[in-house]
Amino acid sequence: MSPVPPTPLTAQLTKQPTKPLLRTLAGLPSTRPPLWLMRQAGRYLPEYRQTRFEAGGFLDLCYDPERAAEVTLQPIRRFGFDAAILFADILLICQALGQHLEFRENEGPVLDPIRTAGELTRLNPNGIHKTLEPVYEAVGRIKADLPPNCTMIGFAGAPWTVATYMLEGKGSKDYPAAKTWAFGNPIGLNTLMEILIEATVAYLDRQVQAGAEVVQLFDTWAGVLPEAEFRKFCIEPVRRIIAALKARYPTLPVIAFPRGAGIMYDGYAAATGADALGLDYTMPLGWSKDHLWSKHVVQGNLDPRLLVVGGSALAEGVQRLLSTFKGRNHIFNLGHGIVPETPIRHVEELVRLVKGSEALA
Repeated sequence: MSPVPPTPLTAQLTKQPTKPLLRTLAGLPSTRPPLWLMRQAGRYLPEYRQTRFEAGGFLDLCYDPERAAEVTLQPIRRFGFDAAILFADILLICQALGQHLEFRENEGPVLDPIRTAGELTRLNPNGIHKTLEPVYEAVGRIKADLPPNCTMIGFAGAPWTVATYMLEGKGSKDYPAAKTWAFGNPIGLNTLMEILIEATVAYLDRQVQAGAEVVQLFDTWAGVLPEAEFRKFCIEPVRRIIAALKARYPTLPVIAFPRGAGIMYDGYAAATGADALGLDYTMPLGWSKDHLWSKHVVQGNLDPRLLVVGGSALAEGVQRLLSTFKGRNHIFNLGHGIVPETPIRHVEELVRLVKGSEALA
């Protein structure tokens, strides 16, 4: 299999030694895959729980630049990951647009649901920066304190996933309101998508200005849509966001994570312009290698529950990934985020296994 072709970033990176994640995203060779984990800052760490307690609540923590930077840096200090991802939440943009948002204990995010197309006039994409300014400050603080070889990742939710929360008012198992809009009111949903595309570009643009070197788009609920709607409401908005960012920052790497997309992963990167594909843990390794690995940088996709179980199951899962994607175009990550009950010693073992593969290369 041929390696991923060099990107426009390659010439820039070959001028000097650089960061493992950026090298892999540029298609450059490495002796081991760069390693970071989704939700690597979180409740499984006692230092995170203490900082969140001091902040007073989840949203208070997100909007406190000093503490948000601190929890972002905690797993870097403890584990030595190759990248730090901004501590925030994909739904902050809903609040910035003018929708009421709160996080309730044992319930998660709760929003005032949008029920009619007329209610979309209340959303103001031009006013998001006043609310999100603390997030940009946190990015700058994190970037200033990162180790030299650690990459700063910014992120946002993809429009479809953010829209599901805005329309449902909370998380959902079958997305009745969002799917009703997708099938029965596509004009209204397109209006919401336009608002979210504009806001997401502006949000990520400011993260890049503040110091983000890579951005990731999380489309957590991409897999709930049929093919036609997937193309309309998942692929097309992400394509437009990436195109707008690339017009401003041609060498900015973008990772897209269309969770649950299944075989629709094939062609997704080409259709959207993403530089790398985050694979969820249901994606078969053989299929991913045959259909994706030769054409794109891939990221993932260890099942987070293997980190909870640990032992030989974890070691075997790590080895399968390392063996399947041995080469220069794989970013080691989970297929979703770390769960709160994950033992710290298992994350330490994961780091040892992945970084130890460098000695065996």
